[in-house]
Amino acid sequence: MLLPEPPSAPHRIEEHALENLRQIRQTMQDAAAFTALSGRGAIWIGLTGLAGAGLALRWPDHALLIWLAAAAIGIAIGLGATFVKARRARVLARPVRKFFLQLAPPWAAAALLTAVLTGRGEVALLPGLWLLLYGVGMAAGGALSVRAIAVTGMIFMLLGGLALAAASGGSSTGWERGDLFLGLGFGGVHLGLGAWIFRRHGG
Repeated sequence: MLLPEPPSAPHRIEEHALENLRQIRQTMQDAAAFTALSGRGAIWIGLTGLAGAGLALRWPDHALLIWLAAAAIGIAIGLGATFVKARRARVLARPVRKFFLQLAPPWAAAALLTAVLTGRGEVALLPGLWLLLYGVGMAAGGALSVRAIAVTGMIFMLLGGLALAAASGGSSTGWERGDLFLGLGFGGVHLGLGAWIFRRHGG
C-alpha cells in the first residue's frame, strides 16, 4: 500500500504566506473601522469640560487651578476608558500605545508653556495654546485611528487660533473669553465626538 506523499516545502511556505496576508488584511480592516478611544469616556470628558467652564466663570480668580484640575480628571478618564474598551475588544496594545504617544509631546509642550506663561503673568494665552496643542496631538493621533479623530483635532486647532486671536486683543493678565473657548472645545466638541464614536464604533 502506497502512502500519500507529504506536501512539498514550497507548498507549505505558500500556504503560510497566504495566511499571513489574510491576517494582515484583517488587521488593517479592523483598524480602519474601529477606534479604541472610548465614546463613553469622551462624553464624560466633555461633561468635565463643561463643569470646568461653569466653575471657572463662577470663580474667575481660580480659573487656572480649576482648569488644571479638569485636565487631570479628563486625562484620567480618557486613559481609563480607553484601556477598558481596548481590553474588552481585544485590541492590540501597540496601536493604543502609539496613539497616546502621539499626544504626549503636545501635552508636554502645553505643561511647559503653562509654567512659563504663568510665571510671566500672561495666562490669557493659555486657553488658546491648550486648545491648539491638544488639537495638534489629536490630528496626529488620528492618523492611527478613524478619520473623525483627525477632524476633531483640526476643530480644536481652529478653536485654539480663535482663542489666541481673542486674547491678543485684550489684557494679557486675564482669561478674557478663554473659559468660553475651553468649554466649547473640551466640553462641547468632546460631547459630539463621544456620541459619534458611541454610535459608530462600539461604545
